[in-house]
Amino acid sequence: MIRVTLPTHLRMLAKVSGPVDLQVEEPITQRTILDALEAAYPMLRGTIRDPATKERRPFIRFFACGEDISLDSVDAAVPVEVCAGKEPFRIIGALAGG
Repeated sequence: MIRVTLPTHLRMLAKVSGPVDLQVEEPITQRTILDALEAAYPMLRGTIRDPATKERRPFIRFFACGEDISLDSVDAAVPVEVCAGKEPFRIIGALAGG
């Protein structure tokens, strides 16, 4: 099981109160995690990735084991700790401003 943490606004949209556990088919990558998340919570489609291009939305970041993996290939394997359920795959809403 993969544990995914969501920012507050996406937890509210998905009607969950904490991290979600997902069964993800191997290989476990950003793409397969997001595919499983959107399949389990269809109301999140289009909020994290563009529905047509499947590219990450601006101001959304992905973290694993304390590292920002947002710019890694979506098909690169996520860290073993995430695959084993020891560490969460974190989806963060980035902030900007001046």
